[in-house]
Amino acid sequence: MTEPTDRSRSGAFAGLSRVMLIAFLRDRTALFFALLMPLMFLVLFGFLFKGATSAHVKVAQVGPVAVLDSVPPDARADLDKVLTIHQVPDEATAVKQVEKGDYDALIEQGPGGQVIVRYSAADQVKAGGVQAVVQSVVQQADQQVYQQATHQGPAYTLVTSQVEDQSLKPIQFLTPGLLGWAIATSAIFGASLSLVSWRKKRLLRRLRLAPVSIGAIVGSRVLVTTVVALAQTAIFLAVATTPTFGLELTGEWWLVIPLVLCATWAFMAIGLVTGALAKTEEAANGINQVVILPMSFLSGAFFPLDNTPSWIQQLSHVFPLRYLVTSAQSVLSRGGGLGDALPTMGGLLLFTLVVSALAWRLFDWDDA
Repeated sequence: MTEPTDRSRSGAFAGLSRVMLIAFLRDRTALFFALLMPLMFLVLFGFLFKGATSAHVKVAQVGPVAVLDSVPPDARADLDKVLTIHQVPDEATAVKQVEKGDYDALIEQGPGGQVIVRYSAADQVKAGGVQAVVQSVVQQADQQVYQQATHQGPAYTLVTSQVEDQSLKPIQFLTPGLLGWAIATSAIFGASLSLVSWRKKRLLRRLRLAPVSIGAIVGSRVLVTTVVALAQTAIFLAVATTPTFGLELTGEWWLVIPLVLCATWAFMAIGLVTGALAKTEEAANGINQVVILPMSFLSGAFFPLDNTPSWIQQLSHVFPLRYLVTSAQSVLSRGGGLGDALPTMGGLLLFTLVVSALAWRLFDWDDA
């Protein structure tokens, strides 16, 4: 038996490399995850943060606030680019509007030159933006007073606090987004892959010939997906409410359950469409990723969209996940009630009907 020469080793290496490269190029799934998906994220985040600058914030001013009212007209024009100020008659109304998210913070005059800023802990990005902008205004006002030599020390001081109970933790506002993402992923993948697998194995054809109604087939899938979504919700809330994380369920938090049900059916309808379009599990997986990942980032499940281009914010209204995350955060974290949940539930049910009708038109019993 002769030992392989260096030339034969290099030839074998080159041949194997060529075969593997060709196999990779012919594998559409591998190409998608290795090339197309990273490129998709590059384009997505490029559009999301294109031209992003400091976040524009909207605040409620309660009564006269000297540091804001005394801003010169030329400086006021620059301030208006980053801060929109609305007069609110009383503090209680302003607090409620900040808690609901109508305003990013409230500003009022305190004793001894204090500038009091109260923000919502539900949006740490906006809270930080408000404090940074007002702190800049306070520093400029102090500098003007110092230059006029009317005071030895600072004339104004910034005092900040949150409108919610100080015991609230970030988990209060992380839970809705992560829960929505988990439910969307499970429902879409579950419906899609089940449909493709059943069609590929000709199980759908056998069920069609069996004495089983279409309603029973669809109903069983809906029931399983619904049970899984409810289990996910229970687990998320159980873990988040442990002393380790400290999620506090107050008010009408239970409204998150019907919200989850309506959203689950909407996500399942999307999965039925992708399952009707895909012919293989690999294709269904790729299509689902294309749908779920942009929807997750464009729906505010992971980070707020306030600092993104306006057309991105408008596009986010197309995705049902945005409405689940927003309404779930309202009933869990902002003290929202039935008025916040009902419109969302109605919209999600309408979305389910429309997308389910599309899935029915695309549905095929056989793997043609």
